[in-house]
This record gives sequence, structure tokens and C-alpha cells, in this order.
Amino acid sequence: ILVHESIAEGFKARMVGKATHLPVGDGASGQVALGPMIDAKQLKHFDDVIQDSIKQGAVLEAGGTYEGLCYKPTVLSGVKPGIRSFDEEPFGPVVNLVTFSTDDEAVQLANTSQGGLAAAVISPSIGRAMAIGQRLRAGMVHINDQTVCDECTNPFGGPGIGGNGGSVGGPADIDEYTQWQWITVKDAPPAFPF
Repeated sequence: ILVHESIAEGFKARMVGKATHLPVGDGASGQVALGPMIDAKQLKHFDDVIQDSIKQGAVLEAGGTYEGLCYKPTVLSGVKPGIRSFDEEPFGPVVNLVTFSTDDEAVQLANTSQGGLAAAVISPSIGRAMAIGQRLRAGMVHINDQTVCDECTNPFGGPGIGGNGGSVGGPADIDEYTQWQWITVKDAPPAFPF
């Protein structure tokens, strides 16, 4: 999450407060906000990303530990390009807090990311948010809204590694996720030479 430096400390405090109170556990119980990682291999990969990021200068604000396959929601601050959790998609419960001072810097940071599937711009100025959004290298941009819940009904793809580089979504997903099979039929078996 890119956060303007003027609000970064307050935003961080609220994010840490939310992260530390999210219930983690058996996803089937219906009593948790965050279930387990898919397997031990992914848990180790994710933990390696977090630990490497801390060694590279990110500051652990919350989380960073796990029990079984359940990784606690993690908040890292001081994240920037060159830190592993910024440079690659960790596929786990982490919020990277990246501060910026100008709109140009925010756009440059966002476009440095390997992602590109979706972005959100939050601002009291719709004009400013639109100007920023139009400069982002992202398949879809939400202005003053979250980046989940409607993607599956709209065409999207994005230029980064998070998408497939094209425009898919809605009815086009049928073709995107269909395994085609071609079957030819003749009305009689061939005369094999044996």
C-alpha cells in the first residue's frame, strides 16, 4: 500500500491495530478472517520472503510468525524497491507500507512493481485520483474503492505478472479456463496392417 508521508504514521497505527486483531485459524470454522496457507512449501516460501525483507531493511510492525500453516497477518513498513516483499508477489497475508511524497513518486513506485492486475487510488479529489489512475500500469483501477469483489464480472488482465497480460473476465473467462478437446469420428475403424 502506497501511503502519503503526511498520513503514514496514523495509517500504520490503524493498519497494525486491524492486523493484530484478525482471527486466524481453521478457515472452515466460519469464525476466522484468515485461514491457513495452502501447504508447508508455500508457508516456508512466504516466511522466507518476510524474513528476507526484514533483513533488507523493512520494519516488522505486526505478525511475522505462524502456528501450523496459519501465518499471522503481517505489516511491514519502510518497504521500497529492492526489498523482496516489494519486488515479488509473496502470496500470503502481508501489507507492505510504502511511503511517498509526490504524486509522481507514487506513480513511479506503483509502476515499478511487477504487479499490474489491479490498483486503487484513494483521494478526496476525484480529479487528482483520475489523473494518477490513468498513469498506472494496471489492468483495472478503482477510484476510492477496494480492489476486490467485482473483478470476476469485468474484463481484466493487466500488464504485470498478476494477470495474464490480456483482457479476460466475465463471459470471456469461459474460454480462458476451458480445456478444449478436438475429437474426430469416422463411421468405421481403419484397416490396420496387422
